[in-house]
Amino acid sequence: KSTLIRAITRLNDPTSGSVLLDGRDLLQASPAELIGLRRHKMGMVFQHFALLPHLTVMENVAFPLFIQGIAKSQREARAKAVIDLVGLTGRERHFPGELSGGQQQRVGIARSLAVEPEIWFLDEPYSALDPLIRREMQSELIRLQSVLKKTIVFITHDFDEAIRLADRIAIMKDGEIIQIGTPEQLVNHPATDYVAEFTRDVNRAKVLSARSLMTPATAKAKRYDKVDATARIASFAAAIVDSPNPFAVTGEKGDIIGEISPRAVIDLLSGKERSVSA
Repeated sequence: KSTLIRAITRLNDPTSGSVLLDGRDLLQASPAELIGLRRHKMGMVFQHFALLPHLTVMENVAFPLFIQGIAKSQREARAKAVIDLVGLTGRERHFPGELSGGQQQRVGIARSLAVEPEIWFLDEPYSALDPLIRREMQSELIRLQSVLKKTIVFITHDFDEAIRLADRIAIMKDGEIIQIGTPEQLVNHPATDYVAEFTRDVNRAKVLSARSLMTPATAKAKRYDKVDATARIASFAAAIVDSPNPFAVTGEKGDIIGEISPRAVIDLLSGKERSVSA
């Protein structure tokens, strides 16, 4: 996975194929052009933070801007903005050794965002963190993405992390991508036995949407409680299990496109739905 991300950024040179960015094949780019792309269009967050221990938080975050030759006042203003964005206000003058693991990772994230990249690469950034901090950082990434709307390539070996963060997932085996799809597509329609085994223990209620369990709407559906077709089952499972009626499933325009029964959700939560499908 790390080799793939290094090939995309051409830190490792691919031996064949192409890497297209805005229609430009990066395999044809000159060394000077690649340096410019990495400095201005790409941001990278590493597994082990890679902070410079002799620089403060402010100096670490501003370092890529220093490399670009940006004036001190400008780079410090930009660094301060992203430090505030990742929740490290007040720690600008601290050194990395004075920070917790989660705070150090936030510095790495802020540093990668300082250049305002178009593409953001994260190479197993949370694998060195304990579970609680890891979940907090996942939530932070979701929040940042809702604000920044970046294109993100996120490397992880944790499928639960992938389904929480990703719109689309590529599963690799022996250096080859064997399936690409949404989390729901991978769980419902695995392309190989390997993918099926990989997704076997996933909490399906957190992955599957109302659309995947709905049936055609009946005449009574307009009187039912409503749930969006894209809502994950887990988000409304407690409510529908306690309901005497199905829920109406609504589409993008708010129109009723189907209904979902309490029994269908109960079967999913109990594992019965999976055994019947098998």
